[in-house]
Amino acid sequence: MHMITRRSFFAGLAAAGAAAGGASAQAALPRAIKPQPRIKLGIASYSYWHFRTEKVPIESVIDRAARLGVEGVDILHRQMDIPEKEPLTAGHRGYLQRLKRHAFRNGIDLICLSIHQDFVDPDPAYRRQQIEHTHKCIEIAYELGVPCIRLNSGRWNTIPDFDELMKARGIEPVLPGHTEDEGFRWCMDGIAQCLPQAERCGVVLALENHWGLTRDPDGLLRILEKMDSPWLGALMDTGNFLENPYDKLARIAPRTVFVQAKTYPGGGEWYTLDLDYRRIAGILSDAGYTGYVSLEMEGKEDPETAVPKSIEMLRRAFA
Repeated sequence: MHMITRRSFFAGLAAAGAAAGGASAQAALPRAIKPQPRIKLGIASYSYWHFRTEKVPIESVIDRAARLGVEGVDILHRQMDIPEKEPLTAGHRGYLQRLKRHAFRNGIDLICLSIHQDFVDPDPAYRRQQIEHTHKCIEIAYELGVPCIRLNSGRWNTIPDFDELMKARGIEPVLPGHTEDEGFRWCMDGIAQCLPQAERCGVVLALENHWGLTRDPDGLLRILEKMDSPWLGALMDTGNFLENPYDKLARIAPRTVFVQAKTYPGGGEWYTLDLDYRRIAGILSDAGYTGYVSLEMEGKEDPETAVPKSIEMLRRAFA
């Protein structure tokens, strides 16, 4: 006589269900829902310090961001209370952990680390220093729990003074005896030597449309399309395309992983652009951008009034 056990009974039910309704069960599974564009606002610490005055502490920027009700702070590396070029010490790491704790206690995400490095130089030893500096910055981001760093391509430095470079609209001649192709090769080699550590640390390299090789979309996309890594994307700075910005922003929007939004209350430190942020919000929405928009207030007005009004403008534009 065949004995029906509890185990065989339930096994039979499962087999019958699979045979009778396998196809319909698969059909009943919910389809993947395409995420709708969702924007969070942050504040770049640069909004409170334009290199011209005594540094404004990152902790105070976190406090101000919390009071304004934004979600994140984008940290300018040079503004931190640690040496920019020296190796990390135990004391430096303690500072990073205190920053992270302070942000957590205020309900603020640390969303980007904006660093300065330059891969466009004919000297291999100099480029090696820049790579090692970027490795250190990736480690800083990892310690802070920051998911991306702002990366520069680098520039020729044939106009050494930045104020003079801005008067030239960011355009400078190639270093004599060298070519644009060499510059791109040096830049891509430098980035390639940083990508493995970026992946190990879970830190995205966000290449900005900055001065130098990435001053126009062609240069930025040349690098991104050639390298095509999930750990490398574009950082869209809305104020760095000085002529016909909207078409250029639309070209880089599909590869954008982070946005820094310039405003100029009181007139800009170097120039002033009249940017239509509703239009920019539409460009990002059409590209399916879902992520942070970090305010970079670059005007001469007191940031205590200029930053809040800029945040309100961005809230309206991206609502």
